[in-house]
Amino acid sequence: MSNPNPHTKATCYHCGGPCDTGVIHAHDKTFCCEGCKMVFELLDENEMCAYYDLDENPGIRINSDLGEKYKFLDNEEVAGSLLDFHEEEIAKVTFYVPKIHCSSCIWLLEHLNRLDSSVIRSQVNFLKKEVYVTFNAEEGSLRGLVELLATIGYEPAINLGSDQKKKKTIGKAFYYKLGVAGFAFGNIMLLSFPEYLSINDIVDDQYQKLFGYLNFALALPVFLYSASDYYKSAYRALKGKFVNIDLPISIGIIALFLRSTAEIVIGTGVGFMDSFAMFVFLLLVGKWYQEYTYQALSFERDYKSYFPIAVSKIVDGVKEIIPLKNVMVGDILEIKNKELIPADSVLTSDEARIDYSFVTGESQPVHKHKGDKLFAGGRQMGASIEVETIKPVSQSYLTNLWNQEAFQKAETPINSIVNRMSRYFTIGVLILATITFVIWLFLDSASAVQVFTSVLIVACPCALALTVPFTFGNAMRILGKNGLFLKNTDAIEKMAYSDTLIFDKTGTITLSKNATVVYDGKPLNDEVKRWVYSLTNQSNHPVSKAITNSLQSDPVPIQYFEEYEGKGIEAKIDGHHLLLGKSSWVQQSEPEKALSTESYLAVDGTVLGKFTLQKEFRPGLNTLLTRLKGQFKMFLLSGDNEAEMERVEPYFEDRKHMQFNQSPEEKLEFVSTLQKQGKKAVMVGDGLNDAGALKKADVGIAVAEDVYQFSPACDGILDASSFSYLDTYLHFSKKALRIVKISFGISIAYNTIGMFFAVQGLLTPILAAVLMPLSSITVVAFTTIATRWAGRLIGSDQ
Repeated sequence: MSNPNPHTKATCYHCGGPCDTGVIHAHDKTFCCEGCKMVFELLDENEMCAYYDLDENPGIRINSDLGEKYKFLDNEEVAGSLLDFHEEEIAKVTFYVPKIHCSSCIWLLEHLNRLDSSVIRSQVNFLKKEVYVTFNAEEGSLRGLVELLATIGYEPAINLGSDQKKKKTIGKAFYYKLGVAGFAFGNIMLLSFPEYLSINDIVDDQYQKLFGYLNFALALPVFLYSASDYYKSAYRALKGKFVNIDLPISIGIIALFLRSTAEIVIGTGVGFMDSFAMFVFLLLVGKWYQEYTYQALSFERDYKSYFPIAVSKIVDGVKEIIPLKNVMVGDILEIKNKELIPADSVLTSDEARIDYSFVTGESQPVHKHKGDKLFAGGRQMGASIEVETIKPVSQSYLTNLWNQEAFQKAETPINSIVNRMSRYFTIGVLILATITFVIWLFLDSASAVQVFTSVLIVACPCALALTVPFTFGNAMRILGKNGLFLKNTDAIEKMAYSDTLIFDKTGTITLSKNATVVYDGKPLNDEVKRWVYSLTNQSNHPVSKAITNSLQSDPVPIQYFEEYEGKGIEAKIDGHHLLLGKSSWVQQSEPEKALSTESYLAVDGTVLGKFTLQKEFRPGLNTLLTRLKGQFKMFLLSGDNEAEMERVEPYFEDRKHMQFNQSPEEKLEFVSTLQKQGKKAVMVGDGLNDAGALKKADVGIAVAEDVYQFSPACDGILDASSFSYLDTYLHFSKKALRIVKISFGISIAYNTIGMFFAVQGLLTPILAAVLMPLSSITVVAFTTIATRWAGRLIGSDQ
């Protein structure tokens, strides 16, 4: 390595900045400082120099002297306040990183595990400029992680006084570019008034040239600075061997500027610098409008989360069900078996077994003791526990859990069509513009560049790209307000294409409440009744809840509890072993064919009797099934017996469409078989014994009663009180898809009409620049009004 040479003007290989303080030569490259060189060497040592292939000079200038800047993160209390989760060796944290700016940043930040072995995984949310990091706290530390990010140029914004995450995604640089373009546009128009008023004969030629050069001077920063993001985007796309919508825009900008510059320099005219500046200004205004509207959708989705869930709050020894949004710090909550802990809490019960698989991916339960901290997102596995909340409910955090990569499904048809259409549309526009340019060279060479530019500008597919997110985004909000809470917009599209409905029985088409329970067997004394009450009170299964409601006894402490999906529940109480569930599991034999749901009770290996349930169907079920019958193929899957088969049989095609005594695995296989036959299936269940089927189905909808139910496997949660409107929601999804197709038509019509006039030379670049954002505004306005109108019909139906 040679010594820095202060007289050498070079650019840094890492950050692209000028080497104004000297040049450092190393590895056949030049660097502006030791920090940039150090980052390159770090990436080179870990074979990560593909970072530089994604973008030229993607790095950020480094301040390598961190010193004791982040020493405060060694304090456990401070670190704990920043961590989203910390259990044993696993910790999770969310960083807001303002300097994320391109695909190289995303690539590098999602490969942090190759730079630091303590990092388990990292994921970037580009729109919010957030990085979600899971790391091993025994091998690394929060301070070390922050210093690593700062060292490679992505210093996180840490604010201990308030939430470190920012809501705004439009940075100051954008507003500077918008301001420069607006200032230049206004002044160029003033200098062009003699041209507009046709008073050139009054103005001396010398002044005309002066005004031309002044216009050029004003337009130059617009060309080099305000429009720079479009050049970069187009360049990155070409470098990645694909074409995006910014490519024709960039070509149009360059062509219009160069043509105007040539006229001014040669003296053949005054050019179109006013049109050029206005075009860039309107482009940036349109971009601001798009980003602002996206922010509104994102903010409402993430921070007004749509989970129709409640929790059991204990007040003076009495349980009451309250909405999740009403949970306050200091509340005592009861968490039953497999229920999710909604907020960071302290365990007030003696012990608990917490499954953090939704948070960490590790399914091994963690044993906790009284006074231990429990993190939001953990599931209690076993007997009910009581916790005291120490943080408010963070529904944006729950949303992140719900949207984890592990629970995502394949891309939907419309989105893939939009992606392909935008790409081919852009290529088609470039070909058409080139052909038009060549033809006009022979017709009127002076107008060729103007026509070429107008075609490129007016044919921008921005409106096409906006159609799906705005239509389905509004539709998702409307459905949420009416009781169906969807994970993402893809679920709406899949619902619209669905042709098959699969219903679970117990807890889905039947009520969890109001079931008639009859006990048949050896009489149960008060002590055994308390045991059974304590046993069933731990479970959220509809059968257990019905038995609990029928006994109305006092609970006793439980030493052991376990729930087996599709079989039953087991517990140890006062030294006695209890089993309650299916006959095949409790007494290892099949009973005679029953016409009702039966749960057998065994104490210390002796079967005492059975609880028989006569369940009620949900109000409006018969009417709902009648309306759905002609529109969908319908199936009934149940882990229960054929008790109520005769009551629902008329609504299904034949008995083959009704499957009973199905295990969770058999339900999943049934859904898979239908999909292999080309069916688009919507699975409606209670989320307890059918999580696999819900995840496998094209759309999985979990019906939520008055308990805290949260299943990452499902695509949506349906408020049980809105169950009878399921057909209305499915019909609305089809309307939303129709609105998307109409919006496509509007967008294509805009482009077709615009290009019709543009290729004939009847459209100036300035008019094309006005039409382009106008088409986007028209599409957004149409989708908003149309989806709200269609949504109004949902409300009137209910």
